[in-house]
Amino acid sequence: MAASGFASLPKPPYYAVVFSSQRNGQDDAGYGAMAERMVERMVELAQQQPGFLGMESTRGADGFGITVAYWESEAAILAWRQHAEHTAAREQGRRDWYDHFELRVARVERAYGWDREAAGRRG
Repeated sequence: MAASGFASLPKPPYYAVVFSSQRNGQDDAGYGAMAERMVERMVELAQQQPGFLGMESTRGADGFGITVAYWESEAAILAWRQHAEHTAAREQGRRDWYDHFELRVARVERAYGWDREAAGRRG
């Protein structure tokens, strides 16, 4: 992840895996401690996977969160899904922390953005 929270990505096309989740509010202490370690570990592992491009993530005070992971190909996504530690983390989330989640895979065909600081430098 970039320091700003925005992933630095190549020119499309590439794939986005969108994970939207609702925490169940149970075991907040366990979730907080474990989630921090788990997220750090999952990001570290994902970054080592062939085809990983970047990630963006946020969670609101109400427990609703969205994480978008970007990948070069569907094959890279499938390999990540089958990774043993990722599978264990997914199962723990289902068992202990989430009331509901949705996973969506999309091919990104176009991407653009705007930055106030960069716009100001151009005059």
